[in-house]
Amino acid sequence: MLFKVASAAVYGIDANLIDVEVDYSGAMTPEDRFHVVGLPDAAVRESRDRVRAAIKNSGFSIPPTHITINLAPADLKKEGSGFDLPIAIGILGAYGALATTDLSNHLLVGELGLDGAVRAVPGMLPVAIAARENGIRNLILPEANAAEAAVVEGVNVYPVSTLNQVRELIKLLAEGSLAVQPFRVETETLLNELVHYAHDFKDVRGQQSAKRALEVAAAGSHNILMIGPPGSGKTMLAKRLPSILAPLSFEEALETTKIHSVAGVLDAKAGLVAQRPFRSPHHTISDAGLIGGGAIPRPGEVSLAHNGVLFLDELPEFPRNVLEVMRQPLEDYTVTIARASMSLSFPSRFMLAAAMNPCPCGYFNDKSRNCNCTPPMIQRYISKVSGPLLDRIDIHIEVPAVQYKELRGGAAAEGSAEIRERVLAARERQLKRFKQAGEKIYANSQMGTRQIRTHCELGPDAERLLERAMQQQGLSARAHDRILKVARTIADLAGVEALELGHIAEAIQYRTLDRSYWN
Repeated sequence: MLFKVASAAVYGIDANLIDVEVDYSGAMTPEDRFHVVGLPDAAVRESRDRVRAAIKNSGFSIPPTHITINLAPADLKKEGSGFDLPIAIGILGAYGALATTDLSNHLLVGELGLDGAVRAVPGMLPVAIAARENGIRNLILPEANAAEAAVVEGVNVYPVSTLNQVRELIKLLAEGSLAVQPFRVETETLLNELVHYAHDFKDVRGQQSAKRALEVAAAGSHNILMIGPPGSGKTMLAKRLPSILAPLSFEEALETTKIHSVAGVLDAKAGLVAQRPFRSPHHTISDAGLIGGGAIPRPGEVSLAHNGVLFLDELPEFPRNVLEVMRQPLEDYTVTIARASMSLSFPSRFMLAAAMNPCPCGYFNDKSRNCNCTPPMIQRYISKVSGPLLDRIDIHIEVPAVQYKELRGGAAAEGSAEIRERVLAARERQLKRFKQAGEKIYANSQMGTRQIRTHCELGPDAERLLERAMQQQGLSARAHDRILKVARTIADLAGVEALELGHIAEAIQYRTLDRSYWN
């Protein structure tokens, strides 16, 4: 007898439906023999041993015979342990152990333990979206994955913990029993929960210019580079950046959750990524770890930071080839990883925050300490960050050592709550402007050439100032566009629509530091 069960496999951040077809020969053999076909990987091939033990330990007896399991379409490589549950249910259905022969409106995913327990698998959010898009109403999955899948509306999510529970659930659904209710979550409640940050800008003494630069960066989602001696507060400032970022919209939260779900780093209890990610990889990371990779590509740090912040501390300590792979994501907001078997794209619209010392010893241009580095040493150190990468960073700010009076002063510093209010107000103006123009973008940094020409018109004085800066500093066309984007954000923070001379002047000031260090 042939029995079919619908399942799904995740490729990139999207899921494809997979038909699990189970057939048994009927001819008795000394022992049962499982044959899995359809390009299974090692984890799928090993499922026969897990499934056999799970069925036996759940109280079912399978007559020894030849069992053929086909995972269709057969030309797609199948990986992972999520096919255990549909294979087991397919075998039980083929032998008539289920209350129904039609599971066309059900999609099953889950790993099985030897005792019949159903265990969590990554990538449940894309699976739920695929079920909805293909008109499958009922999704049966592990209990630990229920919260993330229930975020998708239009799909009935039924969490299960054992194989016997799955069999009973299928029976009740076939009977149309009202005793079984799908799992629900309130997405609005998840997004609107008050987030308490461990770090606050109140802890930072002095560094007013750096705080202002971070405020501008947060308001427009601009990339920022902080240069200064050791102990000046660069890392301290960067760790407090999430406390002033605007909250995620539902569309952004859904995109971010898909990536974290596929990567297997999603908090099972949360269900939805409700706050912007903050990723801070160590400088020993490989290019594949940063950008993503593998035989079947998985998202890297630039994708895990999607809609959030990627913080690279001690920027020149990263290998040059690792830094250079960020050029495309910083420009296109997406990463395409091509392998012999497949080519996959991952979104990577992140805000880059980087910190570095001005020289190997760290005290070049520092008034309180002498620098012992020779010019060739400084040049070699600085040149680890290439000009093309530097050109893609909107804001360059110097973070000098804090003076003793500022460090021990009694005046209270401005906290994250006050800064965040201004950032939220500026972000609201941006969203309103883009919505009226019919643009599906969320921040000024995401504007293209057409949007820049529309929303960044300059007066005669501002035009002359920008022209003079371009000529004197030798700025590129990319730098020209990024200056206008930053000026647009500064104007939004000031609450004015027209770009004024002061806005352009401040934006140009954020581009001058690289000339003093990289020349």
